[in-house]
Amino acid sequence: MPTYDYRCEACSHVFEQFQSIKAEPIRKCPKCGKLKVKRVIGHGGGVLFKGSGFYETDYRSKSYKEAASKDTKGGAGTSPAPSKPSKDCKPGGCQ
Repeated sequence: MPTYDYRCEACSHVFEQFQSIKAEPIRKCPKCGKLKVKRVIGHGGGVLFKGSGFYETDYRSKSYKEAASKDTKGGAGTSPAPSKPSKDCKPGGCQ
């Protein structure tokens, strides 16, 4: 469930509310009680990777990355230039 940011237009109270996506937006201010609350665009949540389960072995090694960069710079794995058709070839096929 996401956290939504709200602001009361009557008393300028700003607050967050953890609620379902399907839930109706809040209209009543918890501070002043007026029905002047509007949902505002928030900064959003960040992704945090904490705890066990994230290991150095989950990522590619330095030697693998170096070999991959050599391949993309024109080393092994490049295809040869296409050959030119012979003079005997016509649009319908070659003889």
